[in-house]
Amino acid sequence: MNLPSSPTSPADTQDTAIAHVLLVDDEPTLREPLAEYLTGQGFRVSEAQSAAAARTLLLAEHPDIALVDIMMPGEDGLSLTRHLIEAQDMPVILLTAKGEATDRIVGLEIGADDYVTKPFEPRELVARIRSVLRRAGRAAPSPGEDLLYEFEGWHLDPVKHRLTDPAGAVIAISTAEFRMLTAFLDHPRSVMSRDRLLDMVQGREAQLFDRAVDNQVSRLRRKIEEDSRDPQLIQTVRGGGYRFTPDVTRVAAKAG
Repeated sequence: MNLPSSPTSPADTQDTAIAHVLLVDDEPTLREPLAEYLTGQGFRVSEAQSAAAARTLLLAEHPDIALVDIMMPGEDGLSLTRHLIEAQDMPVILLTAKGEATDRIVGLEIGADDYVTKPFEPRELVARIRSVLRRAGRAAPSPGEDLLYEFEGWHLDPVKHRLTDPAGAVIAISTAEFRMLTAFLDHPRSVMSRDRLLDMVQGREAQLFDRAVDNQVSRLRRKIEEDSRDPQLIQTVRGGGYRFTPDVTRVAAKAG
């Protein structure tokens, strides 16, 4: 991997100056120069040479995003990715080898946000990190984003990444589930094809993995449907995809 030494522009650093990246890779010849490069691009970087080291680091630190190598000795990157998504609610970009197509599919199905194939262009990786952070709501919010989505008594805060049920209880929601729900809330009553949802939720190249959409919809239904086996809010459209049926409004967040 050749690391360019191009200067970072103010526009590039505006939304990454405080972004904290967890880099998990057992190859120091890749991990160390990549960490140095990302630091030069305005990120704070924590390194871990194994999944076990990453789990220990997470006891004291709370990164905004993780870059995880799939093939590592001991606990592999897919197992760590599942933990980061489900327990830490953290966006993940997988670092994969060319021959790991099946692992990439599994990674996206369990909720990984993106992947890059080794050897990769560091500038492209930085662009993907920034894109994932924006989609995950970890970048600085724009004016007007303090309005909550409201549907059937539920509320989704797009800035705080928080979902509350009609009783006011906070419901844990992963980054992938958050993005899927936001896509539906932005297009209520519209039929959303799997390809369109993949493009909105996962980004480019994800159209190869249709099952990722069905898996994420199933998980989201378990969170917001009264009976996920008889869904009323997210309905399946035969041959078309999915439709979010409730009316959606935007309301101001209550003080405090």
